[in-house]
Amino acid sequence: MATSTLEKNLYCNSLTQYKRLETREVRIGKLLMGRKNPIRIQSMTTAGTMDTEATVAESIRMIEAGCELVRITAPSKKDAENLQNIKEQLAKAAYDTPLVADIHFTPNAAEIAARIVEKVRVNPGNYADKKKFDHIEYTDESYAAELQRIRERFEPLVKICKEQGTAMRIGTNHGSLSDRIMSRYGDTPLGMVESAMEFLRICREMDYHEIVLSMKASNPQVMVQAYRMLSMYMLREGMNYPLHLGVTEAGEGEDGRIKSAVGIGALLEDGLGDTIRVSLTEAPEAEIPVARMLAERYSNREGHQAIPDLEHPPFDPFAYQRRESATVLNFGAGQVPCVIGDLSSRKSLKPASLFAYGYNYSVPLDKWHIGDQAADYIFAGSNVIDFEIPGTLGIIYDLETWKAHSSQQRSFPSYSLSELMHLGEIHPKLNFISAKAEEVWQVEKAAALAQCHSSVLILSTDNLHAVAALRRAFASLQAAGAHLPVIIYRDYGDLDKERSALYASTDVGALMIDGMGDGIWLRSKTLEAKAINSLCFGILQATRTRISKTEYISCPSCGRTLFDLQETTAKIRARTNHLKGVKIGIMGCIVNGPGEMADADYGYVGTGPGKITLYKEKEVVKRNVPSEHAVDELINLIRTHGDWIDPQSEST
Repeated sequence: MATSTLEKNLYCNSLTQYKRLETREVRIGKLLMGRKNPIRIQSMTTAGTMDTEATVAESIRMIEAGCELVRITAPSKKDAENLQNIKEQLAKAAYDTPLVADIHFTPNAAEIAARIVEKVRVNPGNYADKKKFDHIEYTDESYAAELQRIRERFEPLVKICKEQGTAMRIGTNHGSLSDRIMSRYGDTPLGMVESAMEFLRICREMDYHEIVLSMKASNPQVMVQAYRMLSMYMLREGMNYPLHLGVTEAGEGEDGRIKSAVGIGALLEDGLGDTIRVSLTEAPEAEIPVARMLAERYSNREGHQAIPDLEHPPFDPFAYQRRESATVLNFGAGQVPCVIGDLSSRKSLKPASLFAYGYNYSVPLDKWHIGDQAADYIFAGSNVIDFEIPGTLGIIYDLETWKAHSSQQRSFPSYSLSELMHLGEIHPKLNFISAKAEEVWQVEKAAALAQCHSSVLILSTDNLHAVAALRRAFASLQAAGAHLPVIIYRDYGDLDKERSALYASTDVGALMIDGMGDGIWLRSKTLEAKAINSLCFGILQATRTRISKTEYISCPSCGRTLFDLQETTAKIRARTNHLKGVKIGIMGCIVNGPGEMADADYGYVGTGPGKITLYKEKEVVKRNVPSEHAVDELINLIRTHGDWIDPQSEST
């Protein structure tokens, strides 16, 4: 397996055949991770670690929800020492789930915790390293001297872990890369990988191997690229350590779930990942069902219908680049991906039918109001729209219906690939051609699509391994020189609401973050039209391919948090959710502060009890703002820098 993978310069077993990458088995107390063991589910407590009773109660709620690893922050020596009390209280209550100590700045705390709990997590970016946003010019000699300093500080922990049988996660975070790594490698996936590899090499030289690795980022694109690069590096160097997957600071509600599914799901699709944590700004037990739904999808994936092999990916696995495509009206090159709404199952269509898709008609004003999340096209099927539609909207009809109403403004035909090969392109400006991925794999049919100049392909598949099947179709289009835009179509039928949303985020998101796809069309019998429309725009937002709303980079609360994250996030969202395209980081402590919200425009960071520090990007603007005034001060900061829009003027 490894040889052929390396020859193809890949990061996984195969781009077309599902098989989990078999990693080294690591023991974490009674729990085995990696190799052929199930994908493990974990989460993190939010109570203060010195509050033994609250931490134990929260841990029990997590365990009973299905959590297999409980992570607890240990920011100080006293917190680390109190892990013993927590462990003993859990044992008295008959719970023996392994505990993980989360360490950032305090090596002494890690050394204490490693003698108590089953696993410690260290962040290479701030464990014996610095993050002051300074650029430093290193010679090879001075860089080597820094590595030696880090080695001397890190080696005692490795020795303890080796002696005690304690596992370790070397967890790199995109936003907390050290100044040393940033100065040499930049704010890149490569920098993330090198940050972890430096610590990993020390462990290997000391013959310590009970290691799990992670490459977390709040941007799913960066996160996926970093994990792939790490996997490729390990394969090249004969390593196979388990991977802990997660999108850090994913946020809350629908947005947090979509973002997590995009990043985690994209990697699970390629067989990467041995444990996952979904980081939501919610109670930790709420994370467990989401993580389980993502993981369970792959329990029977290996029996999928065969997909032709793919020697090389039709995309760059390590850097975003949108697929080359022609421009057909508002599809393709230079255009944001379009959203297709579906009203074909309605018995009759009225202006109110469009409300769910972002269009609101005012009868007194005789005027359409178009929202930021307004669908670009509506598929009406055989239904006929006989009222004046908004000027930004297009209507897609079945072929025979369109023929009968071809004079209708902004209406376009939809027909099959077989009909295209027989009839050719019918509409002079825009035709929608539907095809299964399996059809597009065929050379002659891909060649027919290469002759299209005014068509958009609606691409679907029934293959259980859908992402790979669709990706293989994109490769066939590329090989045939077919540059027509592509809409990714998925139908989730009777699948429940939660899984429909998570699976759609994975399937479409995994392709979008690799630059494949010029539109989304989703169907579901359990999700209402408004929910489907919101989901489509949420996927595009999470993949950074179309920004239609304010983005909140919000950490999942932990014992270090200095304010109520859920309440504060709700307050900030209520005041700012109309600021399309603005990114706001909401961080509970300085550990998850300016670094973790790496690409946020504005930051709201807890720096002491009742005290908030405000940031413009990575620069401190105001320190120690009383929390009761901090949201107002954040609004003033946004206003000062010209990004504020009055909510009333926005809605008119």
